[in-house]
Amino acid sequence: MRLLKALSKTACMALLGAAALAPAVQAQAQEPGITPTTIRIGMFGPLSGPSMAYGFDVVNAARMYFDKINREGGIHGRRIEVVVEDDRCTANDVVAAVKKLVEQDQVFLLNGGSCSAPVVAARDYVVRSGVPWVMLNASGDGALYPPQPNIFGALSISQRAVGGSTVEFATRQLSAKRIGYINHDDAYGAWNLEAARFQAAQNGAELVVESINPNISDVTAPVLKLRAAGVDAIVIATYARPAQLILKKAQELGVNKPIVIAVNAIASLKQLVENVGSREAFRNVYIQELLAAAPGSEKLAWVYDLYRQSYPDLAGKPDHPQVYMPYGIAPAMVIVRALQAAGPEPTRAKVIAAIEQLNFDSGVMAGPIAFSPTERAGQKASIYFRFDGQTMTPVPGVFASRWTYRGQ
Repeated sequence: MRLLKALSKTACMALLGAAALAPAVQAQAQEPGITPTTIRIGMFGPLSGPSMAYGFDVVNAARMYFDKINREGGIHGRRIEVVVEDDRCTANDVVAAVKKLVEQDQVFLLNGGSCSAPVVAARDYVVRSGVPWVMLNASGDGALYPPQPNIFGALSISQRAVGGSTVEFATRQLSAKRIGYINHDDAYGAWNLEAARFQAAQNGAELVVESINPNISDVTAPVLKLRAAGVDAIVIATYARPAQLILKKAQELGVNKPIVIAVNAIASLKQLVENVGSREAFRNVYIQELLAAAPGSEKLAWVYDLYRQSYPDLAGKPDHPQVYMPYGIAPAMVIVRALQAAGPEPTRAKVIAAIEQLNFDSGVMAGPIAFSPTERAGQKASIYFRFDGQTMTPVPGVFASRWTYRGQ
């Protein structure tokens, strides 16, 4: 009888213990994309179409870094499993890719986005879903400001930081007091212009702004206006095609002032020179670069070596790796560090909290990768090169934007 009572008491205690543990077990089971042996990550970027140069090899770089982590033992005994979707750099395709990855593939977190305007279309859905999203190389200002609870990006740089850094360079390095600033007449252009104006005011400089349509075919008017305004330097913060037209027109019209080309204007330096058609147009040109050193330099050799090992067929082609390829490393590092910090029983909430505390030197990008509970843009610095159409000559120093979000 005593034995039965003891057994009954033990059974009750076991049931109570199981009941107490049930919510924790259930909570862990409810985390999508996590198994005892794997962590599923959803990636998306332009794998086809006219904008693929902005992201195809960026996706490849992130994947090869995850593969490297897997070879080294994974994260707390789990291998990273990647599911990839083509977003073609269009808003509709970005949203479709994100929804598929979250709803059908049941990924634990997202790592994607190479084109700034299209990624904004996925912001509201991602916030509602609660899935952590670490962007690839999109600036994504419209999804990062105001700060969203589960979205992190600008691992290459935000558009606001692009504008701030180029003006910092023009004033500090080129001693420009009057700066011609050419941007797009859309939200993308407004983002970089906001910080450019802030930086100019901070540095005691004046901006002469020409905002152009991204599809402009004749840039004579804006170039003539800047020449007439007597600017000390010109910053081109447009996409590649308008930048090529502006460089060519500036040379035709005899503009001899320094020209600073923002990183988003350069999909391929080789193509830039070919499309402009004259090395004379590059007699006084500076190129913004977001990496810590020149692409292919000794400091970044490990990235290019890893690419050749990972994609021997691609590495043998003349257009690969694409210029933005190394940009995929920093977001992959963020994800790996956050998963490591989240511990052996990761949850989305733990990963988000871990990202908010990250502050490290990637060794790949120009400035530190740093987030906070109120800052979702991870990298704000650039280096610069003098470019004569053939040779890149580094300019000493790192030039960072000082613009910060103030709840506008």
